[in-house]
Amino acid sequence: MSFILVFIYGFGQLKGVVYGNMEKEREVLIGAKIKSLKYKRGAVTNEEGTFELVLGKDFPDTLIISAFGYLNDTLVVTKKDRFAIIEINLYSDQLLPEVIVEARKNHHGILKLKTLQVEHVGEGELRKAACCNLSESFETNASVDVNVTDGVSGAKKIQMMGLDGVYTQIQMENIPYLRGLESAFGMSAIPGTWIESIQITKGTGNVVNGYESMAGLINLEVKKPENIERLYLNAYGNRFGRAELNLHGGGRVGKKWYGAAFGHVAGMFGEVDENKDGFRDIPQSRNLSFLNRWKYNGKRMEAQIGVNTYYEEKEGGQNGFRSGVNSNLYGVYVENKHADVFAKTGFPFQKKPYQSIGVIYQAKYHETAATFGNRVFSGQESRAYVNAIYDGIIGNTNHKIKTGLSFVYSDLTQQLDSIRIPREEIVPGAFAEYTYEGLRFTSIAGVRMDYHNLYGIQLSPRVHGKYLLNEHLTFRFSGGKGFRVANAIIDNISLLASSRNWVLENIQQPEISWNVGGSLVQEFKLFGRESSLSMDYYHTAFENQLVVDRDQRVDEIHFKTLENASFSNSFQTELGLELLPRFDMRLAFKYLDVRSRFGGELQQQLMIPKYRSLLNLGYKTRNRRWEFDLTASYFGKKRLPVYVMDATGTLSEKNESEAFVLLNAQITHVFHDWEFYLGGENLTNYRQKDPIIASNNPFGPNFDATRIWAPVQGTNVYFGIRYKIKKQKEEK
Repeated sequence: MSFILVFIYGFGQLKGVVYGNMEKEREVLIGAKIKSLKYKRGAVTNEEGTFELVLGKDFPDTLIISAFGYLNDTLVVTKKDRFAIIEINLYSDQLLPEVIVEARKNHHGILKLKTLQVEHVGEGELRKAACCNLSESFETNASVDVNVTDGVSGAKKIQMMGLDGVYTQIQMENIPYLRGLESAFGMSAIPGTWIESIQITKGTGNVVNGYESMAGLINLEVKKPENIERLYLNAYGNRFGRAELNLHGGGRVGKKWYGAAFGHVAGMFGEVDENKDGFRDIPQSRNLSFLNRWKYNGKRMEAQIGVNTYYEEKEGGQNGFRSGVNSNLYGVYVENKHADVFAKTGFPFQKKPYQSIGVIYQAKYHETAATFGNRVFSGQESRAYVNAIYDGIIGNTNHKIKTGLSFVYSDLTQQLDSIRIPREEIVPGAFAEYTYEGLRFTSIAGVRMDYHNLYGIQLSPRVHGKYLLNEHLTFRFSGGKGFRVANAIIDNISLLASSRNWVLENIQQPEISWNVGGSLVQEFKLFGRESSLSMDYYHTAFENQLVVDRDQRVDEIHFKTLENASFSNSFQTELGLELLPRFDMRLAFKYLDVRSRFGGELQQQLMIPKYRSLLNLGYKTRNRRWEFDLTASYFGKKRLPVYVMDATGTLSEKNESEAFVLLNAQITHVFHDWEFYLGGENLTNYRQKDPIIASNNPFGPNFDATRIWAPVQGTNVYFGIRYKIKKQKEEK
């Protein structure tokens, strides 16, 4: 073992990173254990191989470092170096006949070493549900809600802190994703089996990532070519007639290259109408997705390149509808075509180990064509993105800086019937960010300036901080500004599933918001087992917001930009316990106060429950062969828009939904390289009664399929198989 003392200071907190050496290469070790012999305290390295360990007062102390597949080693910590940041190297145990080390990897939780509040969702957490695509990857998560937007297209949208998903910046490995035309239907294009982990950040993100992070940031980490399985197969089917097949694999190609390929084919082939209203409960669909990525490791440069494409087709509406065939039936047809290429290049300074330059590139093209009854939408988007980042230090590693330049070009055209909205955006930007890393206090302060060709200069200051109140209690805070340009039609395309007329008022203004908030994370032991309690609160205030007013008139939907009229308050608390060995419980509660001016008065946003809670239970048998997972979600009452009930013109007096509970469960059996899983969704069979208004007259003035506040389909039963061939050791 070798270790490097980087600096010494005056607070009893040891930080470090653990590497594993195998032959001539090394990699960070996830799940390595660091244990103090004197105080019986321990830490486990996270996905970046880093750890934090609070030491006691009496020295010297001995640390034992262990990881599966590597020789254990020890480190004596004296009083003078108890505050060090260390680098630890463990070596392969191939000379030993057998070593058994148990390390429990946490697949869900707040990343302790991050200054921002970053919630980590690992691969193990994603396996708790069917997780066939991104929209189903948050079923066991309380921070992100996924809602069906209407009763005919099957479109889904995320919500964070009670705000629409367009205010959450979604990235794939720090590259913009699900932006513009993609935002309405793109969540079904990436299967959950491709995803290695998801990081969820509440509040404004770093200025390095862009100006659009207004309510939060979701970053998707796709499986890396250097770590991916040689072959992974996932097959899925459910009782409604949905089937999916996912494949991926890769490995080393030559001395410096790694490659990986991902394939996804899915379809919904059944015609399901269990509520007998003449409309399909789930649209029929076909989806093809392909991703190919490469990584190059050189002495002077590292690079990643890739291409991502998908095609999707959906048909919903009345039973028997076929696009272009049954014109007398009400139907919904959606077609999406997407292609993008991306690249990352990194250039470390050879003689300055803490300095580097990285550049991110992306170019994409997307087309969406949609028909809702007699209403026709089409959209085309071309986009280019470049982000160049310089990373360095000022004096020592306590003071870090990031500066850079970004450029966004977007050519987006939306057309709804005779309304055509073309827009070309050219947005060069510059940013700077300073990070101070102390032993108890860490802060990040940054600002970015973007020049928008339509709206001029936009300044986005942001600040984040983390303070260690004691060895188990962490306080974080954040605040900052964000802006985006709304895409009125595609952002609200599900509202076309209604006979209401659209009235577009002053919509061509940027949306601007300020977000402030903070969190407390308390770690403790219950019955000798690791537990945690977190609480967070965030307030978002809009200077400008595009408001969709469905209360002004029962026969119209008004789109208008309001000034200083919208805000949201979000409070969430979450308790995580290990009740018994390998038996985990997670309990969360969320309060959402999201208001704006609707119908001339300040009201709660539509379809947002004030109260939301989640219970997740997970158990693994001792031999890890069986896994049992149960998730119960409670949704409080939601405010509903007024509507015309039927052809008589009678107004509904019901403007609030019912509260309800959804119950999902899954059983997984692991047999060597095979996994078999059986699960059920909506096991209580709770369904919204008569979800489509005036379904017997879909071309009449009162038809409305947008008043969806609960599941339309009943209990779903699914079955799936996973098979993998692991990466060979000699490929590392």
